[in-house]
Amino acid sequence: MTMNQERVLSGMRPTGALHLGHYHGAIKNWVKLQHTHACYFFVADWHALTTHYESRDVMERHTFEMVIDWLACGLDPNACTLFLQSRIPEHAELFTLLAMGTPLSWLERVPTYKDQQEKLKDKDLATYGFLGYPLLQAADILIYKAKYVPVGEDQASHVELTREAARRFNHLYGRESNFDVLLAATLEKLGKDAAKRLEKSRKAFQETGDQKALEGALGFVGSTPLLTSDERERLAGWLRGTGKTILPEPQVLLTKASKLPGLDGQKMSKSYGNAIAIREDAKSIEQKVRTMPTDPARIKLTDKGDPNKCPVWQFHLVYSDKPTQDWANQGCKNAEFGCLTCKKPVIDAILREQQPMLERAAPYVAHPKIVREIVDAGTDRARITARETMMDVRTAMGLNY
Repeated sequence: MTMNQERVLSGMRPTGALHLGHYHGAIKNWVKLQHTHACYFFVADWHALTTHYESRDVMERHTFEMVIDWLACGLDPNACTLFLQSRIPEHAELFTLLAMGTPLSWLERVPTYKDQQEKLKDKDLATYGFLGYPLLQAADILIYKAKYVPVGEDQASHVELTREAARRFNHLYGRESNFDVLLAATLEKLGKDAAKRLEKSRKAFQETGDQKALEGALGFVGSTPLLTSDERERLAGWLRGTGKTILPEPQVLLTKASKLPGLDGQKMSKSYGNAIAIREDAKSIEQKVRTMPTDPARIKLTDKGDPNKCPVWQFHLVYSDKPTQDWANQGCKNAEFGCLTCKKPVIDAILREQQPMLERAAPYVAHPKIVREIVDAGTDRARITARETMMDVRTAMGLNY
């Protein structure tokens, strides 16, 4: 990682073995991002406790098995920072401080709050931890001042609470005690004409929502050599009406992910019993794919089918090239061959993809101490950044005494 790379933050909960849905939905993209951004990927073990707070006996095993899965997929500890959330108490501190000014209604309206309660009726989720997990998630992102959070389109709304939390914090604590004096001095450095233009742009944005006026003013502030970085930030806050930016608002980094469904066509999930684990045995994978349900209309070999009604077709869209997809599509619609024949290229492609993963995982499985050393080193690096942010936060809140 280099100093000028933009920071990316993401994490996963250690609730069991990772499967191919995790790989195609997120990790494959992480592997690419680690070479272009300063990436921080963390084991969200506190988040796992929001729904699995009684699972203490398996948490440690799940944690380090998940890291091995990450390494198997191609994450390189020399190219990204892999760390453990619960080893950095600053996450919990920022979560607590953000909670002081976050309206309860913001948490109650998070779409997944009631949705998860409905889906996980076997668990008692009427807890403060479950209600507050989106704010803990916000703290995870904001404490590293991440520029981007990689998510799919269906998850983009999850980042909005983080943006709102940052915006509210900056509004509450971003104004310096002598802000008016410092602002006047900063505007004076620019000269009367420039100051008047900025004031006109500020009013246009704050009174009428003129986004172009704001962008033009920010462009001028960011490019003029007359200002220091602190003065630019002060003017940017004044133009937006927020004050100094202590916790930057992260942006969504929409990722083109290959959506791989479960073996039954539903979302792939270990709890649904329809998943293929990243490091699953080859014989087990072959057996699972061979017994996958197909288009129910194809009862006999001579029955014509519809690929769009068959889960196997979704696997072809992820694993097969265009000629193979055309072959499978035509063969299904015209009943040219049976479903087992159609499944064979999928089985071969999964095993081909898996082989280098197994090879990368082998030394870590044989020497688990190496995995712990990787996590320890990454956690030490992440802790430095987290502590720097908390110094800024405590100073802004008047707690740095």
